[in-house]
Amino acid sequence: MSRLDQLKAFLNDSPNDPFVHYAIAQEYRKLEDLTLAHSKYVELVENYPNYVATYYHLGKLQIELAKKEEAMVTFDKGIEIAKELKDQHSLAELQSARLELLYGED
Repeated sequence: MSRLDQLKAFLNDSPNDPFVHYAIAQEYRKLEDLTLAHSKYVELVENYPNYVATYYHLGKLQIELAKKEEAMVTFDKGIEIAKELKDQHSLAELQSARLELLYGED
């Protein structure tokens, strides 16, 4: 059984666990299925907006997919939520990613 199959089995057992959804998105990313990874990340931010780790990975994937404006919106939303949750680690990562997008090399 593949890791993805295992994660899907976990999802059947815990359909409302955002970590399982996140792990599936990460696995699709690892398997280079960018379309499915993107859809799972979007689903995560829609259904579990306080699962702040998603915003960083969704934004990075949007950059890779040449959706830089969407990535900026994603980072901004993640920064807002990280501040609300007082999640300093995620806040720092998101701010760094946002600055890199603004001022980094194309």
